[in-house]
Amino acid sequence: MKNIFIALSFITFVHCNKSENSHEVQANLLEVQDDKVDASIVFETPPPPKEELPKSAMISAKAINEEPNIYAPKNNVIAKKIIKNCEIEIQVGDIKKAQNQTSEIVKKNNAYIQTERFTNTDVDEKSFLTIRVPHKNFDALVNSFSNVIGSVLSKNISSDDVTEEYTDVSIKLNNKKIYLEKYRDMLRSAKTTKDMLEIQENIRELEDEIDIAEGRLRFIDDRVNYSTLNLVLYKEKARSSATSKVGFGSRFGDSFTEGWNSFIAFFLGIISFWPFFLLIPIVILLWRKWRNRKKHFTE
Repeated sequence: MKNIFIALSFITFVHCNKSENSHEVQANLLEVQDDKVDASIVFETPPPPKEELPKSAMISAKAINEEPNIYAPKNNVIAKKIIKNCEIEIQVGDIKKAQNQTSEIVKKNNAYIQTERFTNTDVDEKSFLTIRVPHKNFDALVNSFSNVIGSVLSKNISSDDVTEEYTDVSIKLNNKKIYLEKYRDMLRSAKTTKDMLEIQENIRELEDEIDIAEGRLRFIDDRVNYSTLNLVLYKEKARSSATSKVGFGSRFGDSFTEGWNSFIAFFLGIISFWPFFLLIPIVILLWRKWRNRKKHFTE
């Protein structure tokens, strides 16, 4: 009985050692797997190398204007661009009073006088003004001049829709800016002097075209935001005013002198025809000879 108990104890001991060893092996395997997972997390795969743009990707700056804008947002709608102009000629009784009224109307409508010119002749007085007015105050300004200052001799209002031109220039400008950035990136990665010179030339052309396009857009915005009014203030002078203070003797002398000058001019004009006077006798002589010869043959 004692021997059987010893044998069972020995078998149990051996079995426990095997299970412990198996647990240790499994633990070691789990540690190895954890190490592999950690290594995959720490050491990430490097990104692929950047592809260099081929030389054939360099596009002429002139071709940019012909390509559609594939980069511009399609939902970007440009508001209407309307340029308004007006020309008014007004007859007034007092030119200075009309000029003062004009200054008040201009100031009231937040406008300003861009140019001003004045002429004074024996026949009339005229004041020419070019007025720039905010677009929203254009109609009010025109109505003020039409109803307040004097009698309107002529009025011409025109509206020019430049929305299509503005949109076209804006799209081409955006394309040029996109290609400009592409050329600058290519310049940083250029490897030969020839490529660098070609890219720099394209960049220079694009920068010039961008400056021109931006200037055109600024000009259109200025004409749209501020309308233009060409105003003429006209005062006709009395025809007798130039001679009302001149005496009869002076006027008689002036008339006599004018008559004498007219006679001299007529006489000199006749003298200027002297070649024709010499030619007339010759023509008459030839005509008589021809008539006598014809008469002789008929007899």
